[in-house]
Amino acid sequence: MEDCIFCKIIKGEIPSKKVYEDEDVLAFHDINPAAPIHILVIPKKHISKLTDLKEEDEALIGKIYTTINKIAEQEGFKENGYRVIANCGKDSGQEVMHIHFHILGGKVLGDKIVG
Repeated sequence: MEDCIFCKIIKGEIPSKKVYEDEDVLAFHDINPAAPIHILVIPKKHISKLTDLKEEDEALIGKIYTTINKIAEQEGFKENGYRVIANCGKDSGQEVMHIHFHILGGKVLGDKIVG
């Protein structure tokens, strides 16, 4: 999608502080962190929101979750734990219409939910 900020990051048109990349998935630091560790994990395939997922996307979503575990290990916060958040649609607070998963960690997290 041409006007999607995450698609532009994937293409390298907008810089990001990458922590992980492979042929299907990109992960980078959030520019407005809600916790000491705040990493966004996105599929390179543009899918607007979780309700747009199709059966063909099952393996991709599974890969995203195993990638989240790899990132936690790589970045050194796996043992202390972390929170994963995926918002779906405007009422949930989804600001960018490209599915993405927030990894939050680096402190004891309260009940605050981020967008």
